[in-house]
Parts: sequence; structure tokens; C-alpha cells
Amino acid sequence: MFIKRSFLGLLLLACVLTAYPQGKKGKGYQYTIDLTNVVNDKLYVELLPPPTSQNEITFYLPKMVPGTYSIEDYGRFVSDFTAADKKGNKLVTEKLNDNAWKIKGAKKLAKISYWVEDSYDTQLPGPEIFQPAGTNIEDGKNFVLNTSGFFGYLDGVKDTPFQFSVIRPEAFYGSSGLIPLQTGKPLSTVRKEAGTGDKAKRVDTFQATNYDELIDSPLMYAKPDTAVIKVANTEVLIGAYSPNNRVTAKQIAASIREVLMAQKEFLGGKLPVNKYAFIFYFTDQPVTSYGALEHSYSSFYYMPEQTIDEMNQQLRDFAAHEFFHIVTPLTIHSEEIGHFDFNDPKMSQHLWMYEGVTEYFAGSVQVRYGLITPEEYLDVLREKMVTADQFVNDVPFTDISRFTLDKYHDQYGNVYMKGALIGLCLDLKLRKLSGGKTGLPDLLMELSKKYGKEKSFRDDVLFDEITAMTYPQIGEFFAKHVKGTEPLPLAEVLGTAGVLYKDEVQVEDYSMGLSQNNIGITQVNGKPMLEISTTANMNEMGVALGFQNGDVLQKINGETLPDLGPELGAFLQRQRDALPTLKTMAFTVLRKDASGAQQPVELSAPMRKVKVSQKHLLAFDPDATPEQIALRNSWLKK
Repeated sequence: MFIKRSFLGLLLLACVLTAYPQGKKGKGYQYTIDLTNVVNDKLYVELLPPPTSQNEITFYLPKMVPGTYSIEDYGRFVSDFTAADKKGNKLVTEKLNDNAWKIKGAKKLAKISYWVEDSYDTQLPGPEIFQPAGTNIEDGKNFVLNTSGFFGYLDGVKDTPFQFSVIRPEAFYGSSGLIPLQTGKPLSTVRKEAGTGDKAKRVDTFQATNYDELIDSPLMYAKPDTAVIKVANTEVLIGAYSPNNRVTAKQIAASIREVLMAQKEFLGGKLPVNKYAFIFYFTDQPVTSYGALEHSYSSFYYMPEQTIDEMNQQLRDFAAHEFFHIVTPLTIHSEEIGHFDFNDPKMSQHLWMYEGVTEYFAGSVQVRYGLITPEEYLDVLREKMVTADQFVNDVPFTDISRFTLDKYHDQYGNVYMKGALIGLCLDLKLRKLSGGKTGLPDLLMELSKKYGKEKSFRDDVLFDEITAMTYPQIGEFFAKHVKGTEPLPLAEVLGTAGVLYKDEVQVEDYSMGLSQNNIGITQVNGKPMLEISTTANMNEMGVALGFQNGDVLQKINGETLPDLGPELGAFLQRQRDALPTLKTMAFTVLRKDASGAQQPVELSAPMRKVKVSQKHLLAFDPDATPEQIALRNSWLKK
């Protein structure tokens, strides 16, 4: 996709965009981005900035954005950064770091322009950007416009309107949670001089009240594939891009409709937004990670391309989680989020609420409204307990949250596991203390009323405020299990709802010889594959098979492993289900020989039962008391 850039082409494009009227000076930021001219896999961005009285001023692109909890350094994708006065004379600029440019003679500043490369296929050094927060430039096919990757701000000038216009092919549609000022206007009617190719171009114009709202508003442009669901007072847009048309927006809408309707009831019948957009980008390339990122009025999904049947439940789980973020952090957030510093970010200690409680609600709403059975819900909880065991458990969860950008970055995934289990414990404790009358959803609704979108809470007083709103025992729980390091009282709280809990039991069962702790990911000829990262603590079957550190898994019982992605999970589950029928367990691995070259090696061992540990076993108590059953019904039924 990289081609030699033509200087003449750049000059002509710059002239075309300069002729495009951006609005009057003094009315905030006026941006333009042109999707119809892709050069060297880059897009040209032009800004008419608000005036400044400073002789020098710094222009920033974000170092990080809310919701990702990792550094992105979006400015490293910028090249040919230029500042000019109203006559087109260049001003002196100095690049301070990856994300900042100092502009000298800024009183004369009339225009800023630069080129932006996308993050999806970049070869640039720096941190890998989580794809739902990234950018994509596929000329004539798809553009993922996470605004953080294209638009910046002047130091100290964020709380002013941002208007941006997108020049697009006539056949393209922009999916976004933003309500456009205008859409589909012919380029020739808004530009001073029309060119020969302008008849096939259209302009969409959007406005955000400030930089926070701008960065909170991703867009995706492609040929239209959309559907709309009316959920209470909210118009919900589904926009999808599937390169091989394996899934459509209408199929997605049919899949998640029940979840959205259940969430509406869960939240009291009315939602705090008038428009919401689910934006789906499906890739047909092998993936090592995928997921979604929440925004106040939308959520963006990067997922492997599959049929709707293959990903139906995962779509529901993702949608349920991200949609619940309209409660927190949209209407409940600390000052660190309400006044987010994009280039010197400060982290809140309350990821247990932002992500953990949101994840807990995503499962709770499905069992309460009959989308999954109570037994299936216990399996969901057990999976979180088992996965949480892979993370540290001797560090306060508040510290993991506050220091998630640095020393506890590798612990971030636990917010969806232990964070959700914190939500579980709080919900059951609140229901027990109130005699089943109120639970965690009621607490969140009260906090939403107390704060709301425009008011932030102080990070260091939230626990005290929640305790004052509820019971002293809730404050004790926070002190011991969230601010402290005591293990969560899972047996105690689940027991109040008549759920039997066993921390660990030893059983004899069939095994493939591997556990998740033995597996890592390596690159083979540029392709991600599973490898044996460690043979430590393998069970008897793994020892009998003879795995070695560094073995790359190629086949299981003669079947080639699929590429990393959802198909791999289904493949491994099918292999596990077949274990009782096998006489021999077999693997083909790639193993380095004496010269360092990888050679296929066949491993096999007779299939037999071995001792395995099963952790966090959950079951409904058949002898539960009426009081326990009443609390269980309060917890699991609407």
C-alpha cells in the first residue's frame, strides 16, 4: 500500500483544500479531511484554528484517550506538519515529542496542515494501538476515523467548539453517534472552484461542543450497511463493514435487539441518550486480539469476520457491556475522567466500577431477562473466577487501577474478571442487607442522579459517599477487598443466595495435557501461532506427550489449527469434547533442530484419565432455605 509520493500531487491537493471554505475566524476549530484523496496510505488534514494572542503555542495530538488505559501516541502517525499565516507564509515549528509541535509567531497563525498514516497496518515504531481506538485507511473500501488519530488541539484551548467536514465518495456513508450539521452536500456547492471529479464527491459536516466530545465520537466510512433499532427514547444505529459480506448490519440488529430491550428495562425504561451508534469493523485477517471501546454515544467494535451464527453470543456480550457504559462513566465519573488530560493522563482508582461493574451488569441483564439460563450464568461467573486466578491477588484493586499505565499494565485484564466479581459481591451484599429490596443497579441509579454527565466526583471520597448512601458493611467490604488485599468472600456472598461454592477439588478426567498457563503466542513466518511457553506444572498427560519449551502447535489429532481468532476456540473445544472417544492423543509441533530450523515433530501418548484440578465449582443448593431462594430470585429474576 506504500507508493512513492508525488510532490506535484501534494501541491495540487493542498490548493484544492485551501479553496474549501472552513467558516469564519473566531468560531472555534474548523477541520477538513478528504477521504477521496489517499496518498501513500495517508490522509491530508487541514485546520483553520481559533485565534490566539500568544507568541508561541503548542499543538497536540493525544498521548492517550479515555477508556483504553494504555498509551497510544497518536502524533507519531503525523508527517509534514506545517503552520502558516493568512498569506500562506510558513511559520517556524518545532516538534517537541511524538505528540506535540511548538508554533512560533502564533499570533499570525491562520492554518495548520499535516498528513496522517493509519494505525491498522503501520510499520512505525511505538505502542500497538488497540484496534477499536485505532485508524484505518483503505482507499475506496473503508475508513476508520477515531478522531483522536486525526484531530488535535492548541494548548489550553479545548473547551471551544470543533467543527469538521469530511469529503467522501458519493457512495460512502458515515456511521457515527454524532448528529451531523449537514450530510451529502455536493462538494461543488461549497467549494470556490469545482473540479472535474467533484460530482462524485459529497461533504458531511459535524460539530462537537469541545475536544472531549470530539474525541468521544468515532466515525466509520464505507459503502452503506446499516440498520436502526428504536430503544425507548433512543435511536440506535448499527453500522457494519464486512469485507467479504459474511455478516450484515440487519443480522447484527436482530442478534442484539433482545439485549438492548432488556437493558432498557434494567435501566428503568428510559436511556440517557437520544442517539447511539454501534460501529462494527470486521477483519478477514488473523488476529491476536479484538474487542470494543465504549463512548458516550457510540461504541466501536473490531472483530474477526464470521457468520452471525458463529458469533451470536459474543456479539450480545460485547454489546451489553459497551451499551452499559452510558451509565458509567457517562453519568458517573471522577474528576480524572471528567477533566481528562490527553497528554498527561491521570488514572482513577475506580476501574472496579467503570469496567468491572459494567461487565457484571452485561451478564446480569441477560440472566434476569431470560436470555441465558441461571445455570449458564453460573458458568459465566465461574469462568471469571478461573481467569482472575491468573492475575495477582495480593495488590489492592485500587492500586492496580491507578497504576494501570505503568507497573500494573499487565494486570489490566483483571478489571473484567475480578472487577465483575466485585460487582457480584456488592450486588448480593446490598440485596442481603436490604432484604432483597435494592441491589447494585439501584445504587448506580442513585449515583447517576447525584452526579450526572456534567458533574464529577472526587476520586478519593467515592467509597465514603457510597457507604453513607448504603450501609457500614459496604464500607467494610471496600476497605478489606477493594482498597485492601483480602480475597473476595465468594463462598459467603454466594451462600446468601443458595449457591454452593467449592474453591478447588481434585478429580480424574481426560486431558489434552495443556492448560492456559502453558500456552503463549509466537510469530512463524509473520503469522501468529500458539507455542508452549512453559512446560512447568503440566499434568501427567502433558508430560507423557513430551512437550518442550518453544514447541509451536501445528496439528491436534491430525487436524490443522485454524488461525488465531474465534475459530480457534471452537476448534479446541471440539477437540476437548472428543477426548473420551480417543485411544491416542496426538500433536504435530514445529520444533527447532540443532541448526535452529523448525521441523515438524509428531507427539503422541495413550489417552487415559489423569488427576486434574477443578477450581471454583458452583451449583444451586437443592436444600436452600426460603430466605436464600427469595434473595436468589431478587438477584436473578426481573
